[in-house]
Amino acid sequence: MKLPALSAFRYFDVAAQTQSFVRAAELLNVTHGAVSRQVRLLEESLGVELFERRNRAIFLTPAGRALHGTTLSVFEQLQGAVHRLQQQARENVLVLSCEPTIAMKWLIPRLPAFHAAHPDIHLHLVAAGGPIDFSRSGVDLALRRDDFRWDASLHALKICDEWVGPVSSVNLTIASQGLDGQRLLHSASRSNAWSTWLRLSGESARDTQRADYEHFYLCIQAAVAGLGVAMASFLMVQDEIDSGQLQAPRSFVQDQSAYYLLCQQAMADDDKCRRFAQWVSAQAEACLAHLL
Repeated sequence: MKLPALSAFRYFDVAAQTQSFVRAAELLNVTHGAVSRQVRLLEESLGVELFERRNRAIFLTPAGRALHGTTLSVFEQLQGAVHRLQQQARENVLVLSCEPTIAMKWLIPRLPAFHAAHPDIHLHLVAAGGPIDFSRSGVDLALRRDDFRWDASLHALKICDEWVGPVSSVNLTIASQGLDGQRLLHSASRSNAWSTWLRLSGESARDTQRADYEHFYLCIQAAVAGLGVAMASFLMVQDEIDSGQLQAPRSFVQDQSAYYLLCQQAMADDDKCRRFAQWVSAQAEACLAHLL
């Protein structure tokens, strides 16, 4: 069997991550039409629909989600391998794999502080989630939420507990008695987020409407746009709350999950890993201090 061109898989992978041909085109520095054509050619070559196109929006089909799970891993490994080959001063490079929403909404805005504090460390960020093969991917550290089982041989350092709560645009009126009658934004990547918060907080939400999004960060953006009330991680919305883009009308609660740094070797044995672990732990502590 002859595989389609690697470029077609790359265009698909970026479109699947962003859920937008327009955004994918911006990231790939090509036209929107080029992304659309490459994805369509890939679909025709495979004989399956990878995206459902509806009202100028795109949504992954079950086949698309299955393929994206593979392309995400493949391109993570390829990026790591290419990066290793290109780096002559490998001892100064730290390759970090981070879940996309955490990377976009929390980590990247704080990286200038890391670079200022550790100018000798060149951080290479790879966006990916779930299990990771350190030996094949070339990754040094992985920042993950403990929503999966990792190999017992890995070294894991707890960074902080996860706190979740409802957020909405400041322009959306939330009655003092609760969330009754609101449109609740649900994420396929955290399908139990609302039910978990309702159970742990003792709150109720009756006669609500529902809107579904593929990824957690899409729910947050939809909340900023005033499309409803999203269940969000405090880490990922603290900046928007501080800036006045979002409000937190009800309480945040610990959802009994946590964030960890994973490493193939003891972090204390690698100076780069140790310094990043200390920095990111302090950043998480400072962020949650606004909540506690």
